[in-house]
Amino acid sequence: MLTEAAISVSDLNRKAKTLLERGIAKLWVEGEISNMARPASGHVYFSLRDEKAQLRAAWFRQRQRGPAVRFKDGDKVLAFGRVSIYEARGDYQLIVERMEPAGEGVLKQRYEALKRKLAAEGLFDEDRKQPLPELPSTIGVVTSPSGAAIRDVITVLGRRYPAARVIVYPAAVQGDAAPAELIDALHAAARRNECDVLIVGRGGGSLEDLWAFNDEALARAIADCPIPVVSAVGHEVDFTIADFVADVRAPTPSGAAEIVVPDQAEWLHRINGLAARLAQVGERAVEDRAQRLDWTSGRMIAALRQQLLAKRHDVQAQRARLVQLSPALSVQRSIARLAALRQRLATGIRDTTSGRNHKLALLGRALHAVSPLATLDRGYAIVLDGDGRAMTDAATVKSGDEIRARLSKGELLARVTKVVGE
Repeated sequence: MLTEAAISVSDLNRKAKTLLERGIAKLWVEGEISNMARPASGHVYFSLRDEKAQLRAAWFRQRQRGPAVRFKDGDKVLAFGRVSIYEARGDYQLIVERMEPAGEGVLKQRYEALKRKLAAEGLFDEDRKQPLPELPSTIGVVTSPSGAAIRDVITVLGRRYPAARVIVYPAAVQGDAAPAELIDALHAAARRNECDVLIVGRGGGSLEDLWAFNDEALARAIADCPIPVVSAVGHEVDFTIADFVADVRAPTPSGAAEIVVPDQAEWLHRINGLAARLAQVGERAVEDRAQRLDWTSGRMIAALRQQLLAKRHDVQAQRARLVQLSPALSVQRSIARLAALRQRLATGIRDTTSGRNHKLALLGRALHAVSPLATLDRGYAIVLDGDGRAMTDAATVKSGDEIRARLSKGELLARVTKVVGE
């Protein structure tokens, strides 16, 4: 007889499902796809197999974050998910949440492991990154000299900032030899010390194509480079270890060229703006000086007027004293002195207001008075010998020599007939 009550198949499958889902955590499974089916629902059903066994798998549409249509029978993949049982049929299966090509998946695991390691060491910290120069005169590019990246960089630099000099440090950017060549190029740039900034990178490609830029030794060489480094690897969606350790990450090689140099049109606009501001400052300074001059002139005129009033008060006081004394001669002399003081005061005011123009006129007349041309206008002449030198001593010529006499207007040619000493 049965000692325990039997359970239904569905109950057994449910218990088995619960045990599997609780007992086995989510994990990666590597295998080859077979028997792939794509019903209209959008879900994908297939088997994963290796040389000894196979496993059913279901990849539901809501979990498909990438282009699931790229996978097909025969592809080797890494599938991430949880183990479960489809109760209706009792099928043991893997519920897939994410799937990648097997080779690419391994590389990504290595990539994530190195990323965590270098981040823990502080190689990605912002406080150790160098700022880029604002106006670099020489730009170094570490890349393949025959690739599209260098052409893109040179094109953008020529358009944005043609004054910059470009130096290419050639290196392979793909394959097993690429990391060592990239490191050697970085060391050469640092040793030669001829660049203000370095662009390190290449054009787009698959994860395997870009793998050289996930090399640990290359990452440390970039971190140790004394020259600021801009990483420009692949396209905007591509990220490599070099991007995180570099001082600046650019989405593409063209983007790196735009980052490292200013746009000459923008700089011309800024310069024109500064010139306009400088002109405004100059105009304001002139206006300020003019206003200050007007203010100073006003104060001088006020001071002169005050002096005039004081003189008038003094004269009035003297006149009162003279009237009190009442001698006629003293009165006449005081009147004459008063007139002279008034004349001197008026002359002083006129001299103050017109002194510079008068001084300039005097200097002009003085200059004209000492001019050789003015001397000639008074009837004098300059005697020159045959070589055109001015003569000051009669003993320097002899009878028969030709001489010239320069007058105020024209010259006279003459021949010496007699030399008379002092």
